[in-house]
Amino acid sequence: MAAGGAADGSGGTAGQTAARVRASDPATRAGAHLTVDLDAIAANYRILCAQTGDTACGAVVKANAYGLGVDRVAPVLARAGARDFFVATIDEALDLREILDAAGIPEARVVVLNGPLPGTEPDLVGFGITPVLNSLDDLARWGAAARAREMRLPAILHVDTGMSRLGLPDEAVQVLAEAPDPLAPLRLDGVMSHLACAPDPDNPENAAQLARLRSALALLPTAPVSLANSSGIFLGPAYRFDLARPGVALYGVNPAPYRDNPMHPVVHLCARVLQVRQIDAQRGVGYGSTFRAAGPTRIATVAAGYGDGVLRALSNSGCVVAGGQRLPIVGRVSMDSITVDATALPPDALTAGDSVTLIGPGHDVDALATEAGTIGYEILTALGRRYHRSYRGGDG
Repeated sequence: MAAGGAADGSGGTAGQTAARVRASDPATRAGAHLTVDLDAIAANYRILCAQTGDTACGAVVKANAYGLGVDRVAPVLARAGARDFFVATIDEALDLREILDAAGIPEARVVVLNGPLPGTEPDLVGFGITPVLNSLDDLARWGAAARAREMRLPAILHVDTGMSRLGLPDEAVQVLAEAPDPLAPLRLDGVMSHLACAPDPDNPENAAQLARLRSALALLPTAPVSLANSSGIFLGPAYRFDLARPGVALYGVNPAPYRDNPMHPVVHLCARVLQVRQIDAQRGVGYGSTFRAAGPTRIATVAAGYGDGVLRALSNSGCVVAGGQRLPIVGRVSMDSITVDATALPPDALTAGDSVTLIGPGHDVDALATEAGTIGYEILTALGRRYHRSYRGGDG
């Protein structure tokens, strides 16, 4: 072969890189596929609005809309009627403002739950973001920003009623009651708190938090009140006040685990089988050989692992669905794959290239979360970037 030629099929020559074209489409190359039903998200929002009645209903879209893509989800929720959007971080808020502006919904309110970090005031003011004020220090800095601009800046005051995480403790509320001057330069658009035990309606902490909030409200200026998250909406009218803040229920997770799920499923996740093999009794499977076959066993290796958000806690405890049957995950979850016991299926019912369902009919987000010893929130927000993502519906 002439010097400088490529003998390895790369198509290149010395000092030259040939143009490369990907011949197959992304869906064909993907080992796993994630489908998000945007119409289901809109329907879930309407279900929650019907549940809240006269109480306004916002939407929590933090963590990239719980892993499902805020750029696709937020406009759908806005078209369904949401006008109050909650995120955790300032960057999330800035991105969301641009998304909503591009969607032709600039009037929607964007609220950042973590509050105004020092030095970020110009961004919040410039993008019209409403911060949640979680401390007297937050109040002082946001008030200083308002005075410097000679304008009343919007704010929501967070009262801690039992989470002991963010928010004004009792003594800070008392300080404001005795000397409310820090609130003077601001436009107080709301007072909020956050429930710690709402999924359990019998937990006495729910009523205790409600009582603490009412006590705090008696000391503070009158403003719209927000307490109920997804689960709090189902605790009854006393918890709903003026604005509800549903999050995970929008995405299909059951907000009331003591009853049948009232929400529509949103996510379907399936992954391809890479290989199926027969192993003998006592043969180990996966790292650490934590599973050993009790007898002749068919093992299917599936193209999704903890690098894709299939939590390692599902090792020897989770399952997938194929052929109408639940097949157990056996051995440890690896970074790029899981191994499944397919012995219950007929010998040729599952072969390389076929798909199994991790989240979908017969095995929803809550089921997978239970198997992992966690909650649907973690399952959704862990969904990895390697999935081929597709979206259904959304009315535009």
